[in-house]
Amino acid sequence: MATEDEARAAVARLSRELQDRRPHIERRIDYFKGREGRLRFASDEFRDYFKKRFEGFSDNWCMPVAQSPAERMNPLGIRLEAESRRADLDLQRVWLASDADRDASEAFQVFVVAARAFALVAPNPRDATTPRITFEHPAQAIVEYDPATRESRYGMTVWTDDKWDYATLYTRREVWKYQRQTGLDRDPARPDRPTPLSVDWVPREVQGETWPAPNPLGAVPLVELRNQSLLDDEPMSDIGGVMAMQDSINLVWAYLLNALDYASLPQRVVLKSDVPKVPILDETGNVVGSRPVELDELLRERIMFLPGKDATIGEWTAAQLDSYSRVIEQAVEHIAAQTRTPPHYLVAKLVNTSAESLTVAEAGLVSKTLERITYVNPALRQVYRLVALAQGDDAKARAAAAGEIMWRDVQYRSEAQRADALAKKKAIGYPLEYLLELDGVPPWDIPRILEMARRERTDPTMERIARDLSGSGAPGGR
Repeated sequence: MATEDEARAAVARLSRELQDRRPHIERRIDYFKGREGRLRFASDEFRDYFKKRFEGFSDNWCMPVAQSPAERMNPLGIRLEAESRRADLDLQRVWLASDADRDASEAFQVFVVAARAFALVAPNPRDATTPRITFEHPAQAIVEYDPATRESRYGMTVWTDDKWDYATLYTRREVWKYQRQTGLDRDPARPDRPTPLSVDWVPREVQGETWPAPNPLGAVPLVELRNQSLLDDEPMSDIGGVMAMQDSINLVWAYLLNALDYASLPQRVVLKSDVPKVPILDETGNVVGSRPVELDELLRERIMFLPGKDATIGEWTAAQLDSYSRVIEQAVEHIAAQTRTPPHYLVAKLVNTSAESLTVAEAGLVSKTLERITYVNPALRQVYRLVALAQGDDAKARAAAAGEIMWRDVQYRSEAQRADALAKKKAIGYPLEYLLELDGVPPWDIPRILEMARRERTDPTMERIARDLSGSGAPGGR
C-alpha cells in the first residue's frame, strides 16, 4: 500500500514527466494531421514574400505511412482454453459493449504515430459483469514501472478544465484523486512553451467515496501500448523519420510553386533603357521630383529593365519544371523504402497490376504490421486480464495473462485467391471451423455457421440439393 506522501510525490513526478513528453507527442500528431510539415522556405526573405500566398498547403506523407499498418490491426478476441483454443465470447462481449472495437482502432493509430497509447479498465457499478474499457490519449496518461520486475507500479490519468488540473493515480490497492489550480507560467526564454505553475496537488474528494478509494481489481488498471523500442524507455514513432523528409519535400514544393508563378510564363526584358520612374508630388499636386518604380511592382508585372541606350524588347521562354517534380518523386520513393509502405499507397501509378505483384509489393507492410501486433499483444492480454479481475473471475484472469490474441488477416487477398486457398486446404482435410477462422469470420459468428452447416447436413431436402449440385445420384455419393 502507498502512503499519502508517496502518492503525492508520485503525482508530482509523473505530471512533470508527462509535461516533458507532451511537446513530442503533440508535434507528431500535428504532422500526422497536416498541421505541421507545411511549406518550408530556404531564407527569411523567401518565407516573408511567399508564405501567405501558399498558406495552408502541406504535402502530407505522414498520414498514409501511419495509416497503412494501423488500418490492418483488427483484433477478433482472445483464446483462453488450452485444449479447445476457442475464443472467449464473454470477454469479447465486454469488448463490444464498451465500443472498444472503434476506440481500439483509434488507439492503434495513435500508438503508431505518437509511439504510445493507453487503455483503462474500470468496474461498472451498473453491471458488474460488464466492466468498462476506455482508451486514453498519451498526452493525458502515463504508467510508471518497477525497475526490477517491469510490472506497473503506478498509473495516472490527467485532464483540465478552466479552473483545475485533475489527476487520478492508480496503485494496486488504492485510487488517489488530486487536483490543483490551473495556470500557465511563461518562461521569458521560451515564451512559446508555457508550463504549469508550481502549485501543489491537493486531495480531490468525491461525494460518496472514501479518500483514497479502494482499487477492487488488485492491479494497476491503466495499460500502456508501447511501440517498438531499443530495450530502453523510448518507444519510436513510425513517422519519426518521415517528418524531416516531409519538410524537405515541402521545401522543394515551395521552389516549384514559386517557379510555376514566375518561370512557367514568358518573361519580358527591356534592354538599353532606363528604369521607368514615377513622379513625386507635393501637397498641392505639383511635381517635385521622381523615383524609380519599385522592384516588387516590376516583378509582379514580369518585367526586367537593363538600363542603356537604344532600347529593345526580348523574352525568356517558359522554364522546364520537371527537375523539381523528379526530386519530389525520388523523396517519396525513399519514404516508401524506409517505412516499408507499398509504393502504390503513396503514388497511384498502378495499371493492370496482377494480384501476385500486389502481394509482393505489400510484403514489407505485412511484416511491419505483424511486428506492430507483436508489440500490442501483451497490452491487450493485460486488458482482458483486468476485465476478468473486474468480473471477479481470478481463474479467467490467470488464463488471459497467457492467452492468444486473435487478429484478422493482415494480408489483403482477392476473393478468388482466398476461396482457392480455402478449397485446397479443405481438400487436404482441414476442418470447417478452422477454415472459417482463416476466412476471418468473427469468433462469435462461427458457432452460428457451424449450426447452419449441421442443419444442412441433416435436412433431407438440403441433402438432396447438395447431391444434385455435386453431380452424384446415389445417396451419400461424392
